[in-house]
Amino acid sequence: MLIIIEIIVLLALLFFMFIWPKLKLNRNAKVVGNEEFEKKLADGQLIDIREASLYRQKHILGARNLPENQIDMSLNALSKNKPVLIYETTRPTKAAKVAKKLKKAGITEIYVLKDGLNAWQGKTKQG
Repeated sequence: MLIIIEIIVLLALLFFMFIWPKLKLNRNAKVVGNEEFEKKLADGQLIDIREASLYRQKHILGARNLPENQIDMSLNALSKNKPVLIYETTRPTKAAKVAKKLKKAGITEIYVLKDGLNAWQGKTKQG
């Protein structure tokens, strides 16, 4: 009986660590690959949600740095009429929280770079 409980707890942990965040993200944003993300850049607002120190080291050319933990203070700086494109260093983890806040603020078109800056094949700026 104890083994069954341990298995259930382990499965629940795995669900909440890996599956739940993805479900939350997909509810508020569209996760896209490099090609589609790059197509959206011309019309969108490109936001790097990483900490400022990481942004200064390297970021996608044209990105603004609005760290995830400061996004509430920066919502007024974003247009509700243009798509918002967000990215992190790797696969999105904090993006679900940011996308939810953006959607609540009235931004309807939100895109997240699927594999983040590390997999980005477009132009970058290094500090």
